[in-house]
Amino acid sequence: MKFAMPMFNDFVPQKVRPWIYIFMALCFQLSGARYLGPLNEIIGANGYLREDILMCMYCNLAGMAIWFPMLFRMKFRFSNKTLLTAASITVIITNLLTAHVTFLPLLWLLCFLEGIAKIQGTFECVSNVQLWMTPERDMKVFFPILHTIILSAIGFQDIFSSWFGYIGDWRLMHYLVVGLQIIVLLIVTFLTHHFKFTNQPLLGIDWPGFVLWGTLMFLLAFLLDYGDHYNWYKSNIIWYLTGFAIVTFALILWRMNNNRHPYISPKVFTSFKFVKPIFILIVIYEAIMGTEYVLEEVFLEEGLHYGTWTNAKLVWPVWIGNILGCIISFFWMKIINRFTYVRLGMLGTCFLGAYILLMYFRVTPSLDFASLCLPLLCRGAAYTCLSIMFMVSLHDSMDFQHFFQGLSIFNMLHMVIGGCIGCAFYSKGLNYYVAEAVRNFSITDESVLMTLGVKTLYGWVAFICIAMLLGFLLFDSPIRRDRKMWRF
Repeated sequence: MKFAMPMFNDFVPQKVRPWIYIFMALCFQLSGARYLGPLNEIIGANGYLREDILMCMYCNLAGMAIWFPMLFRMKFRFSNKTLLTAASITVIITNLLTAHVTFLPLLWLLCFLEGIAKIQGTFECVSNVQLWMTPERDMKVFFPILHTIILSAIGFQDIFSSWFGYIGDWRLMHYLVVGLQIIVLLIVTFLTHHFKFTNQPLLGIDWPGFVLWGTLMFLLAFLLDYGDHYNWYKSNIIWYLTGFAIVTFALILWRMNNNRHPYISPKVFTSFKFVKPIFILIVIYEAIMGTEYVLEEVFLEEGLHYGTWTNAKLVWPVWIGNILGCIISFFWMKIINRFTYVRLGMLGTCFLGAYILLMYFRVTPSLDFASLCLPLLCRGAAYTCLSIMFMVSLHDSMDFQHFFQGLSIFNMLHMVIGGCIGCAFYSKGLNYYVAEAVRNFSITDESVLMTLGVKTLYGWVAFICIAMLLGFLLFDSPIRRDRKMWRF
């Protein structure tokens, strides 16, 4: 197909059109329902628990992940102008409400809806410029570029939100997003007209299945996020929610096997050889990456006593690592084009291992700011190398009909479940090792306690990461080369 953007009015120059859509994609990705940069300021202003704010993030990510099977259905039913307008208005309304709503169930619902609008707006923008990025629709080119856009927006979101929290009002980030979305609305209103390639009705959609998947994601995120707070299965709440999650999962399985058009087809799990290993591996790696939300944050706040703005400055080495990972992935898969995806996974694992080992050896109460830059850069590079590798692998492992359903499951595990499992493990482990330090060594300095606990857990995670690398090496060794996993 020849690249064209017929949705623009004639007076808009052809060369400018794709850049306008890139700008709008950045605006959508810059949005969110809760911004974690000024986390302490939000907790202090509203009396929330840390788990409450993280739950907002998980609901937002769950909305994005669950909506993937609907993206093309919406694109084939409504015009680009309708979709972008609806997405932008939804982002505006949810940001205005979440800046002031304090009732947590309503806040979580708003975060979920904002995630749906965010991914729909982003998809509508990037899907229309995909042929401009890569005329052959080569995912080895598209995914590195897409990650550059997304991770750049996330980095700037953290910086802006932290700065607004630092100068005194964390709600300013919500108002900035509203302002940007007003610009998007003006662009869509005056520069584009209604255009769609086809007109397919919204029939055969398993809306009860959608609700069940959303409920399951909420229950699992809640269990893993609040488990340590409620002391796990010593609390009746955790038992009840576990029972609800099991029943919900059973209903999902029943609908998958008895509904003509289930929201996510069972063929996603049964008809493609390498899909299940990809799902398992992404959960393991996301659990390892959960160190960012527990160990790293605890060390920076409790061990080094960094404030919001100091923490925000550490976004820069992470962002540089993200871009480095995108560049490496692009050259590895497209330019060099001689190495397998397994070896790109090995490279990403090496970056991840370097981050964990550097943090293990550098975690001390007297660590200087500059010493954190290299491990955080390695973490950023590891995240993008592994994410791109898994996404390209998933694309090459599935047919187009089921790819977006598989991508939905992938992102449920990638953005919600894997990280929740890691955070739950690290929170429980941190409490255990802090208590051990008090009991065995009579340490009373809270900073030293936290530092010892963080260091010990980084050590255990290092063993897991080394085991993952050895597994990749074994899989790619000459004696196992006949398996040809992810060789396309």
